[in-house]
Amino acid sequence: MKITVKAFATFREVMDMQIELEFPEGTTVRTLLSELTGRYKGLGEMMFADPDTLRDFVNILKNGRNIHFLAGLDTPLDDGDMIALFPPAAGG
Repeated sequence: MKITVKAFATFREVMDMQIELEFPEGTTVRTLLSELTGRYKGLGEMMFADPDTLRDFVNILKNGRNIHFLAGLDTPLDDGDMIALFPPAAGG
């Protein structure tokens, strides 16, 4: 199955703005992020506080829905999904 990943803001400093990847059926967001952090040096440190915990205010959307409100890192992926990665935002 094909998954499209879009990176926003500071995540673009360490990875491509958009990438399309292929995974077997049954893949989860956790597996996707493992692939991305292995591919892009520095991304893991930007995204994770520890191996199983996203940093505060990192938002990952599956087809526009925050995975926090789905199954978190264990959210299953489907063919054609669009995953958006948003780092913490600062400002005021």
